[in-house]
Amino acid sequence: MTLSEGRIGAVYQVEQVMVKESVARRLEALGVNEKTKITVLNRKRRGASIIRVRGTRLALGKPITDGILVKEAAE
Repeated sequence: MTLSEGRIGAVYQVEQVMVKESVARRLEALGVNEKTKITVLNRKRRGASIIRVRGTRLALGKPITDGILVKEAAE
């Protein structure tokens, strides 16, 4: 499933990041790597998502969240 399909309040683990290389490098610098746990905090009407990664809140647009594959994380 993609991050954009995730439920608000759920915790997910990143399986793969499939976006442009420049965007992937920026996400990696922000801590969004494979095996990283992500919490979906909120979702806006136009598709943007607010997530928590390693204690930091990030807002990502729908094209980016569509390229991040996740799975439910075991707490």
